[in-house]
Amino acid sequence: MSRSIKKGPYVHESLLKKIDAMNEKNDKKVIKTWSRSSTILPGFVGHTIAVHDGRKHVPVYVTEDMVGHKLGEFAPTRTYRGHGHTERSSSLR
Repeated sequence: MSRSIKKGPYVHESLLKKIDAMNEKNDKKVIKTWSRSSTILPGFVGHTIAVHDGRKHVPVYVTEDMVGHKLGEFAPTRTYRGHGHTERSSSLR
């Protein structure tokens, strides 16, 4: 279910302030954030945002295709290493 149009998209206040300040200065630094639930707005395009995945910050370069999605969608939290393998024992025949 999507968010109400009346409320508008959710973006963490400090993240929005940092992006707006960088847009005014034409600055392109990496911004660290723990706010995975923030929606990507058109003003974020061209910036690199380091999104926390629970262990480290994953750099995400924002493109136009990402507008409307959440930051957390681009920083996976789980790594799949495959199912367990059975050990092969070398037997002499």
